[in-house]
Amino acid sequence: MSEVSISVKGINISYERKRVLSNIYLDIEKGHIYGLIGPNGAGKSTLFKTILGLIEPNSGSVIVLGDEMKKVRKKVAYVPQKDEIDWDFPATVYDIVQMGRYPHKKVLQRLDQNDHTITQEALEKVGMQDFAKRQIGALSGGQQQRVFIARALCQQADIFLLDEPFVGVDITTENKIIDILKELTKDEKTVMIVHHDLATADDYFDKVILLNQRLITYGDTKEVFTQENIAKTYASQLNILHQVGLREGRQ
Repeated sequence: MSEVSISVKGINISYERKRVLSNIYLDIEKGHIYGLIGPNGAGKSTLFKTILGLIEPNSGSVIVLGDEMKKVRKKVAYVPQKDEIDWDFPATVYDIVQMGRYPHKKVLQRLDQNDHTITQEALEKVGMQDFAKRQIGALSGGQQQRVFIARALCQQADIFLLDEPFVGVDITTENKIIDILKELTKDEKTVMIVHHDLATADDYFDKVILLNQRLITYGDTKEVFTQENIAKTYASQLNILHQVGLREGRQ
């Protein structure tokens, strides 16, 4: 078994007496790309925010890289959903990507030439170097997502959490992003992606987590991403199975 980068131990979360996550146990291994899959309201974003320490569980705990999240925060990069971002904020593409360096700096410490080099390399990796001076709200949806991927890369984190990064993204950009993220796992980075397109899960992820307020199952995609487990995950939304290109013969 690979080394564990995130350990979720029995977390329970409720809002106004409504259970959102129930008794979740997960060991997320280094060097893998995980797809976090489940219907709307399944608690996927809540799980991410709990890992990040933004939500305090009613019970249970999360260990990240062997420690409390607050002690390893700079080693975890987060790309939020698009609707959580103020696209009118007067910042350029370069400004946003450069923010990935801030966790490595002390209060009031200035960025140095090394930080600018890392920023430029991140922009080039996602093909956004020619848009460095553009205001983020003036970009297309796919370009905006690439900017925030670049910010995560600029942070040089060990764990990358991306919440629906392919929403509003064309297929060419989507393929480019997934290739970049897969490349990170070769350096023992951990990548988790909230994802909705079941037809691409086989190709994108070597491991999947099936969630619907409770953990349905998780593990190697080829073993757990089955029609039976998807049916358990989506419950009343069984018609979604007709949209899934699962390999013939899987049980």
